[in-house]
Amino acid sequence: MNKVILMGRLTSDPEIRYTGTGEPIAIANYTIAVNRPYKKDGQAQADFIKVVSYRKAAEFIEKYFKKGQMIAIVGRLQVRSWDDSEGKRHWVTEVITDEIHFAGGKNENGSATQAAPQSGVYPPADSGFYPVDPSIEDDDLPF
Repeated sequence: MNKVILMGRLTSDPEIRYTGTGEPIAIANYTIAVNRPYKKDGQAQADFIKVVSYRKAAEFIEKYFKKGQMIAIVGRLQVRSWDDSEGKRHWVTEVITDEIHFAGGKNENGSATQAAPQSGVYPPADSGFYPVDPSIEDDDLPF
């Protein structure tokens, strides 16, 4: 199983680009700073994790998220490699998103951004998944 769940702050505005072949596909690259659960010498420590979103998720990220904003993502870990022009091999580890969630408070950073979708989640609520009725008690569930 390859599943990653992270919550952290964007270290810069997401960079979006489009593929140049065939129908263009949006690709957003960004880094999130994820706090570690311990402090070193009283100072908080963080890991800086590269994240990639494709297609509608990339456009969602570009439209609603900015530097410093708290974000929660669900995705998978991917390691890829390539050889540069000198024949040296390079490796990169990144998270490919499946879901993107708002994790900060309303109007975080005091900015008036465009109105975000009601669900605050990508994929949007109309993606075929339906919320569970909150009036159902656990004892009423068949499993």
